[in-house]
Amino acid sequence: MSFDADAFKAFEREGWNRQAAGYRAVSWDSTRLGLGPVLDAAGVEAGMEVLDVATGPGYGAALAAGRGARSTGVDFAAAMVEEARRNFPEAGFREGDAEALPFGDGRFDAVTCSFGMLHFARPERAVAEAFRVLRPGGRHAFSAWCAADRVAHFGMFRRAVAAHGDPHAGGIPEGPEMFRFSDPEECACVLKAAGFRDIRVEEMAVHRRVTPEALVEGLRHATVRSRALLDAQTPEARAAIEASVLAEARAMAGSGGILDLSLPAVLASGTKPR
Repeated sequence: MSFDADAFKAFEREGWNRQAAGYRAVSWDSTRLGLGPVLDAAGVEAGMEVLDVATGPGYGAALAAGRGARSTGVDFAAAMVEEARRNFPEAGFREGDAEALPFGDGRFDAVTCSFGMLHFARPERAVAEAFRVLRPGGRHAFSAWCAADRVAHFGMFRRAVAAHGDPHAGGIPEGPEMFRFSDPEECACVLKAAGFRDIRVEEMAVHRRVTPEALVEGLRHATVRSRALLDAQTPEARAAIEASVLAEARAMAGSGGILDLSLPAVLASGTKPR
């Protein structure tokens, strides 16, 4: 796909700055539950220098600090960095671009990135930067959602837009394939190209319990591309899309009206040679 990477990056940055406070409210229960395996895959433990890339509201850096690591979170959205500092003073946070990290070579023992790869205009550069700032023997780990038809909330949203809205609504710049790294081979290839060895790619499940109403509310604070697509619809189409997701979620809910979702993701990691 050919697209303007700088325009896409600006679109993502603007969107995350706008959504910083609301995103934490709807992402805490799902995103944070996928963090432990990412930190495990990177070998994060007490005493290590750890960098969490695309840290958003600061979950990954905070969890690393909770393990006794000296952790730093970096994000290109200033509002996210402010949110992270407010929520998790035990970790350090600074504004910075994953594709041009503001750190010297070989500074960190581990670099993590949880569900950030789908938001990068140039993910290969982000992985190469992780390699650069790692010490020899250090490990990088990242996670990415599996394909939309396997991840419940993405599937519901896409079906609703296809049935009631315009999947190609204007105002959204072209960008990289959102689910590129749902393919384990793509994960392995990008790590190998950056110089990583001892590459491991596996699948993990993030479990989320949520009401149908909260799931729909999450659409309004969702990832930048999904939120922009919803905002680009007519008021009538948007209402129909939300009603469709709510109906499908209610039909899936178990006793007590709670959805118990198993959301599959890919976990990839590699080591910088000594």
